[in-house]
Amino acid sequence: MQAPLIFDGHNDLLLRIHNGDVSGETDGFLGDGGNQIDLVKARAGGFGGGFFAIYVPSPDKALDDSEMMSESYDLPLPPMVELSAAARAALSQAAILHRLDRSGALRICCSTDAIRTAMAKGTLAAVMHMEGAEAIDRDFDMLEVLYAAGLRSLGPVWSRPTIYGHGVPFRYPSTGDTGPGLTEDGIRLVKACNQMKIMVDLSHLNEAGFWNVAEHSDAPLVATHSNAHALCPHSRNLTDRQLHAIRDSDGMVGLNFAVAFLRQDGRMEADTPIEQMIRHLDYLIDVLGEDRVGMGSDFDGATVPAEIGTVAGLPKLRQAMRTHGYDDALMTKLCHENWLRVLDKTWS
Repeated sequence: MQAPLIFDGHNDLLLRIHNGDVSGETDGFLGDGGNQIDLVKARAGGFGGGFFAIYVPSPDKALDDSEMMSESYDLPLPPMVELSAAARAALSQAAILHRLDRSGALRICCSTDAIRTAMAKGTLAAVMHMEGAEAIDRDFDMLEVLYAAGLRSLGPVWSRPTIYGHGVPFRYPSTGDTGPGLTEDGIRLVKACNQMKIMVDLSHLNEAGFWNVAEHSDAPLVATHSNAHALCPHSRNLTDRQLHAIRDSDGMVGLNFAVAFLRQDGRMEADTPIEQMIRHLDYLIDVLGEDRVGMGSDFDGATVPAEIGTVAGLPKLRQAMRTHGYDDALMTKLCHENWLRVLDKTWS
């Protein structure tokens, strides 16, 4: 079951390529380089494209999923990354995405018309996204350069702090009310993104930062890869009050496939049934409405349910959605149409 095509709110493929975690032709993307997303798997799974994240890795150790297997946990966050190092990593990943575009493996898209055209032709549609703005200087010169290169979506923070604000730790159980929100520079960044029609991503922001964006942004509120706190009390998930604000702004939420944010017990355990994803979809649809929910997998950046594994496993998710009773119209909205709606509203 490969239709409707899935346009997805988040993946970390560019980081894996940047880190040298994949191998093979065109960075392992044309064949099996060991990543969760490549062209072969995408065609098998009916993966139409999505947000390809530029993420600056911490110079120290990365977070380890195995640390999220206890009854409760609070993982220490790495310190802020220095601007010059962050800029090098960001430019490297932007260049990787352009190299993939030049090879014909995908198409960088800056409009919903371009996304629709690419998907209709069977070409992966890629939106350049930045997860954490460490590489953006206070004068926003880098923002201008990356915009010219195709950047159309940006999250002011990943979980560690930046000069723009504070993210949520990987803490369970917890709300996202974990500290101060956006700085004055962060508010300036949100307003600059509004002016440039760059979507502002709320995933990874703490609650104070979320409400700062809600106060100062004139665009729909969007969380590209987040779930319902009512079903999984993890700091990364969104409370009903936050979901209501997203609904009222006519924004949307992309369902995060990372199992620690799906499970009631917050464990990063791959043996998690797809039905748990359906529970979150039902809940998000109930609170947000069926026009404001999509997918935000976090492929190549998280442990996802073993039944799915990679983008090649997406037909199993579609089958579960069909079996649950989602009709053709709702399937199309959840799989890609809602993303195109909110992007068109944000970018226009």
